[in-house]
Amino acid sequence: MLSATALSKPPRMDGRRLRSERTRQLIIEAYLALLRESPEIPTAAEIAKRAGYSVRSIFERFDDLLALSFAVADYALAAGLAQAAVRDLDGDRAARIRSQVETRAGICEQWLPLWRVLLHNQRESPLLTLRIDRMRDAVWARLMLMYRPELSTLAETDRTALLITLEALTDFESWGRMRERHGLSIEAARDVWVRAIDRLLPQTP
Repeated sequence: MLSATALSKPPRMDGRRLRSERTRQLIIEAYLALLRESPEIPTAAEIAKRAGYSVRSIFERFDDLLALSFAVADYALAAGLAQAAVRDLDGDRAARIRSQVETRAGICEQWLPLWRVLLHNQRESPLLTLRIDRMRDAVWARLMLMYRPELSTLAETDRTALLITLEALTDFESWGRMRERHGLSIEAARDVWVRAIDRLLPQTP
């Protein structure tokens, strides 16, 4: 029987497994880096070269590139949720709008290339669609939380309609159009969102 001391110690990860996990992480980071440089979905050869490994190393850890995109989506969702830590929840109207916009803009700026790839590939698997839905659900929940005082003044139908509008306004592609098509700086694009949200929200009770 194992002693109490042995039972209390967490299992130790051997060096080989640690190296494999590190390789896996570098492959994910290489995929993301390539997406930020080009809108084209990277090939296995390009990912391997950027990560500093062989193509074989990729497929030892992922069944195919779709499986890799799942892993990247999970990584992005976890990182995005960490970025979206709630701030200024008890602040006044202006502080809450500014806080929400800064958080959402940071996520869109960082993850827009990946979002486009996920949408492009979503028909390949219901699991990918599920990940996309989870990201959208997180945005919806955040809007309800940050603008709760204003939303509480509306009837349910009007509240839902406003949330749909706010969700569309602060979508990834909305951010992409401001930054790419209209050439706005990050600060100018954030100001567009701040002014629009302030006009859309009902009076704060």
